[in-house]
Amino acid sequence: MNAAPLLIHVAQLLQRYKFDAILIGNAAAALQGAPVTTADIDFLFRQTPASLKKLKALARSLDAYILRPYYPVSGLYRIARDEDGLQLDFMTVIDGIRSFEGLRKRSKIIRIDDTELTVAALPDIIKSKRAAGRARDLAVLDVLEKTLGEESRLQKGEAGSAEEGD
Repeated sequence: MNAAPLLIHVAQLLQRYKFDAILIGNAAAALQGAPVTTADIDFLFRQTPASLKKLKALARSLDAYILRPYYPVSGLYRIARDEDGLQLDFMTVIDGIRSFEGLRKRSKIIRIDDTELTVAALPDIIKSKRAAGRARDLAVLDVLEKTLGEESRLQKGEAGSAEEGD
């Protein structure tokens, strides 16, 4: 299944409702070049009355509903739609990340099609997966760290090329 059309649609809705949410987890890592797959699309958001209104509007726009399932992560809001199995998780807390503001400051804006999406930086994704300590999170750490190392080498190479041209 190609998740790009869904992710683009969700990004457009986030912009429409001015809903400040950050894509996290494997979906965020994949957008930054990590060779990982996921069925989950997870976001971190700040839980305020205004954000909860925006979350409800987002769910209505997707013809979906919001669940508050029991889950080890506190502050989980799941947008679900029965007919096609749509599931988007919006969390107010994630392991290893102390604040929404800090995560947002370190995040990247990634352009997908004609819209932009705020995406957690790879070091934060790695930190969160390590802190969670679940087998499925630990299983992808080597891949994420390798991707981060390649990204760092590319950035250093680009900086070196720019300095050579001066």
